[in-house]
Amino acid sequence: MNEVFEKLMQDDTIRKGLGQRIKQLRKDKGWTQKELANRIGTSPAQLNKYEASHNTPPLDKLILFAEVLTTTADYLITGNLSENVPISNTRLVQRLQLIDQFEPEEKETAIKLLDALIAKHNMESTVRTLSDATS
Repeated sequence: MNEVFEKLMQDDTIRKGLGQRIKQLRKDKGWTQKELANRIGTSPAQLNKYEASHNTPPLDKLILFAEVLTTTADYLITGNLSENVPISNTRLVQRLQLIDQFEPEEKETAIKLLDALIAKHNMESTVRTLSDATS
């Protein structure tokens, strides 16, 4: 598996895309290179080389990047989200993709709004369940 990954990373387009996606996901989280480097156990200088596509992270670091950046290794390598998004409502997917292009502060606001909507839904569901149990 490591050999396949290393061969894949010899492709300049794939390597550059990987670096760009790592950088963008880091920025989306509002993290500095130092913060992300600390989270994955590498130096900021090494992270800079990954983001600039001068070096490719080893497979174990790539998996750690995916975990820390809350994505998949597949997305980091290919940029393909379509198979990894378990949402069948295309309108919802389109809106989430648009929100993903927002500035970090705007994204955080959208996430908080979604969190509030989810909390409201959960509370209403709990109240219905309790109401049904006492009826």
